[in-house]
Amino acid sequence: MGLHDGHRQRSKRRYLALGAEGMEDHQLLELLLFYAIPQGDVNELAHRLVDHFGSLAGVLDAPAEELKKVPGVGEHTAVLLKLVPAIGGRYQEQRGAPGQIIHSPEEAAAVLSPYFFGAANEMVYILCLDGKGKVLGVRKVSEGSIYASDINIRRIAEAAMSLRSAGLYLAHNHISNLAFPSAADWQTTDVIRSALAGVGLELIDHLIFVDGDVLSLNQSESGGHRPVYELL
Repeated sequence: MGLHDGHRQRSKRRYLALGAEGMEDHQLLELLLFYAIPQGDVNELAHRLVDHFGSLAGVLDAPAEELKKVPGVGEHTAVLLKLVPAIGGRYQEQRGAPGQIIHSPEEAAAVLSPYFFGAANEMVYILCLDGKGKVLGVRKVSEGSIYASDINIRRIAEAAMSLRSAGLYLAHNHISNLAFPSAADWQTTDVIRSALAGVGLELIDHLIFVDGDVLSLNQSESGGHRPVYELL
């Protein structure tokens, strides 16, 4: 057994006994690095990564090219670190609940949030429901922009109609970390709602995901936070 093998075994046993809740960010990252760097001490590298990116989440959210700029991080390590949020997101998606009845924006957000896990780009999804609020499916309809001039409303309608939807939640993420709707968000919502109504589809709400938080435009409007804008 090598010099560091005992430490690695103790770290693994600690995780099995305590779970992630019983370990610090750098300890969890060190445990993960064992599988990218089979030999040697990776404790210093784990600390270096957390210090550089601010947290474990910051490390896992960082682009692969930025990770590789940190001394000690090669391609194998960068790929492993990027796989964690990717696999976590896929896992959460596949645990989704087709057939679940959605009663509120909060319940809709719980279904949609895994699709934005670790997202580096702005993405747009729809959560499709039948007339009783039962989940029929989630579809990605755009990536890169939510603006009315860029989003393909026909794609939204076709995706929803392919599932025989009666209504849908529209959802996108703000990568700017601004946790409030912009005038463009309101304007786009109105354009999409009007277009969908013309083909018999209800836009139930528009949800904005920002760094772990969720904002409902319907709830924001009821609170009197809707801005005034000029129509296109």
